[in-house]
Order: sequence, then C-alpha cells, then structure tokens
Amino acid sequence: MQALSIAAAGMTSAQMRFDDSARRTAAAPLDDLAGETVERIEAKTAFSANAAVARTADDMMGTLLDILT
Repeated sequence: MQALSIAAAGMTSAQMRFDDSARRTAAAPLDDLAGETVERIEAKTAFSANAAVARTADDMMGTLLDILT
C-alpha cells in the first residue's frame, strides 16, 4: 500500500531532522537554541502525523480484509 510507504518515508525524514537539530545544538548550544527547539518540535509533529497516517492505513487495510473474508 502506497500510504504506508509514504508515511514510513515521512517518519524517517522527521527522525533525521530531529537528529540533525540535536547534533547542531550539541555542537553549539547557545547559537540558535530557540530555532533548534522549534525545529525539533516541528520534526516531532511531522513524525506523529506520519505515524497517524500509517495507523489509519493499517486500520483501513484490516477493515477491507475483514470485509473480504
């Protein structure tokens, strides 16, 4: 199902954004702390949204399989 692969790619991208922001903060903790905090919040929100898409797609597939059996 295409929705699952798109959601998985979105979660991977969000995780990478979060990790990159954490690395930048660790390297220079006081340069742009507010901006990096916003970046991590946005990455967390994107991850959560993609996880919700994956759950919904899985639920829909389960319902379809229940109907067909």
